[in-house]
Amino acid sequence: MLKKLAKCVREYKGTAILTLLLMVGEAIIETLIPFVTATFLINKIQEQGKNLDMGYILAVGGVLVLMAVVSLTCGGLAGFTSARASAGFAKNLRHDIFAKIQSFSFGNIDKFSSASLVTRITTDVQNVRMAFMMIIRTAVRSPLMLILSIAMSAFMGGWLAVTFVVVIPVLGGGLWLVSKKAMPAFRRVFKKYDRLNESIEENVRGMRVVKGFSREDYEKEKFAGAADSICEDFTRAERIVALNTPLMNFCMYFNMTVVLLLGSFMAINGIKGVQIGHISALLTYGMSILMSLMMLSMIYVMLTMSAQAAKRICEVLDEVPDMSEVENPITEVKDGSIDFENVNFKYSAQAQKFALFDIDLHIDSGMTVGIIGGTGSSKSTLVQLIPRLYDVTEGAVKVGGVDVRDYSIESLRNSVAVVLQKNLLFAGSIKDNLRWGNPDATDEQMEEACRLAQADEFVRSFPDGYDSMIEQGGTNVSGGQKQRLCIARALLKRPKILILDDSTSAVDTKTDAFIRAGFKSYIPETTKIIIAQRISSVQDADLILVMENGKIADRGTHEELLKTSEIYREVWEQQTNGGDQNEAV
Repeated sequence: MLKKLAKCVREYKGTAILTLLLMVGEAIIETLIPFVTATFLINKIQEQGKNLDMGYILAVGGVLVLMAVVSLTCGGLAGFTSARASAGFAKNLRHDIFAKIQSFSFGNIDKFSSASLVTRITTDVQNVRMAFMMIIRTAVRSPLMLILSIAMSAFMGGWLAVTFVVVIPVLGGGLWLVSKKAMPAFRRVFKKYDRLNESIEENVRGMRVVKGFSREDYEKEKFAGAADSICEDFTRAERIVALNTPLMNFCMYFNMTVVLLLGSFMAINGIKGVQIGHISALLTYGMSILMSLMMLSMIYVMLTMSAQAAKRICEVLDEVPDMSEVENPITEVKDGSIDFENVNFKYSAQAQKFALFDIDLHIDSGMTVGIIGGTGSSKSTLVQLIPRLYDVTEGAVKVGGVDVRDYSIESLRNSVAVVLQKNLLFAGSIKDNLRWGNPDATDEQMEEACRLAQADEFVRSFPDGYDSMIEQGGTNVSGGQKQRLCIARALLKRPKILILDDSTSAVDTKTDAFIRAGFKSYIPETTKIIIAQRISSVQDADLILVMENGKIADRGTHEELLKTSEIYREVWEQQTNGGDQNEAV
């Protein structure tokens, strides 16, 4: 895990090493300052009193000032370099996580919730960044200061340093116990952050539904419950961690009292080797030792917290994409012909039943194919195998006569355009969204695509026309407008295969007919697959598939299915005699 995270330091490795060297320099100088002060200034004043030359005092003072400036410079530069190294490390880590997510198949994404991925790329990365900064700064400085201060205390204080034999175990053991007790609460918080983010994401996405059903109070209570749970865990942990301060103060004042009492007694009685300067240095070193132990305790807490975050991050980085490309993939799709050969599919190896089974199907390039079926009949699952959003479990799917697994994924998906019922528009102008289909599209091409998708009229009604801004998620356009813009975006791609997954459900039948007529004139050679609930949307198709329970129950033209398919005929009669419920949409 550490090796994988260390790779993200990359170009900031030199900056991180420089931080380590600066920390070593600062620690050494800070350890030497009390020694110089005690040996060359306080003890000299005690020994010589008024006979001490003022020039000597000024010279020693100048050396101390210089040492303080060097220490300050090292600390200041280390703060700058550590911030740069840690921020760069976090940037690289986020880049690697995001790049890995982009390589995931739908199967991989299904293993993680979107809220969990957001938490890992934000909160978890921030925790790991803080831990990295602490490692290259405090985790170097504190142990070094602890070791050097103990060594200098023993060197200068003699028997007076024995007090640290009592204080260090008490403080160290106490801090370790406090940290150990606090850790379980910190670990629980990470999982609860996922649930909190899920609540926020779900609420923001479904704000119109929440308001439509007057469920604001319920959503507030749900959010408050998640927030209160995190607050309780943090309060419990922080209450335990708060014991660090009184424990630190107790050990510090105990050390000061013992050193002052014993040191004063020994100095007054002229016990050999004990001078006022030694007492002063011991007090300073004692403070350094205790502060170093305190910082080590904080490091332990932070590293334990970040270990959980690092583990969650590595779960994403270690995830192996379900799909891989062959060594020399085919980069050109010849045409839009499609073949399903003995296809069986299930979403995971652990699934007990197949979502699709016994699928054998041939579609000529340029055909229009309609697919109808009840909810859960696997209509969408079937078409998702064509652009290789999932891989078949058994059998093969071929496009242009070639197994889709033999194409480069980019080439295959550039030849297939999919328009979903719930399509997404991104924050930006209408032109920006349309250019997802073709980054080099001209204004004339975008306007033509919108006319064919029956979107040009309402786009021009906006104050800024095609330069009008779309809010995040397309919340400032209606469902029908969003669907038509997404169809126009797909048309700009001029794909060899166009898949419409119930993507005209929010438009009326007249507009739906105009859109289908536009397909015939604009992309006559493109294979068009239309999933619909309304038979009127597919009745003119060259081939209609009736899906039921993951199988193709019936196939044929509209007239043939009316004669041979009981399912198709029943739906047709309901929609014509009983009235198509979608007509009023």
